[in-house]
Amino acid sequence: MVHHHRDVHGGAARAAVFGISDGLVSNVALILGVAAAASTSDSVLVAGVAGLLAGATSMAAGEYVSMRAQTELVERELEIERRSLIEKPEAETRELAAIYRQRGLDTEQADAVASAVMADPEVALEVHAREELGVDPHDVGDPIQAAIASFVAFAVGAMLPLIPWLISEGNGAVVASAVIGLAASALVGVALAVFTERSKLRTAARQVGWASGACALTWVIGSALGTAIA
Repeated sequence: MVHHHRDVHGGAARAAVFGISDGLVSNVALILGVAAAASTSDSVLVAGVAGLLAGATSMAAGEYVSMRAQTELVERELEIERRSLIEKPEAETRELAAIYRQRGLDTEQADAVASAVMADPEVALEVHAREELGVDPHDVGDPIQAAIASFVAFAVGAMLPLIPWLISEGNGAVVASAVIGLAASALVGVALAVFTERSKLRTAARQVGWASGACALTWVIGSALGTAIA
């Protein structure tokens, strides 16, 4: 039976996971902090929407810049390797043979495999990229896709604790925001556990723990500020 590996290098999947988690934690903490300090539900609603838009835009921009820089760096290293394969094929063959000897092949086998790989320039580039750089030249990531995934995921995560304030206000909305935020954090933890094949309970508890800590801290700070400026 062939075992199919998950794509752990794709920028979009990683951006979506981090985006929805950050959106949940940051906006539920912001909402609770403002609710503790503010006297009106309108203030909480405005702050929550502003947090959603600012956070989603910032996450998308940051993800794009990060992925773009990473992609350009990989492309530069691949171009250097491509030129080296053309200009110094004998040295590259010896280098590849040395890698195979380190993997356990004897000298004759390592030389034969390295020579066979070097016979095809595209195969040679791919193998050298994997062995020396640890990258797949055909999968360097898509910055735009990652940015979009990050924006949408953050917006979804940030919207969930904001929903109660669209239909309610006061303590009821505060409690509902906290419950939705913590429940959604637990679900994100379970999803992460399924993806990484780790303990669902432990991963969910970790997500809820971080979210609870952020909410408690902002609530205390918001309460203190509300008292100070009242």
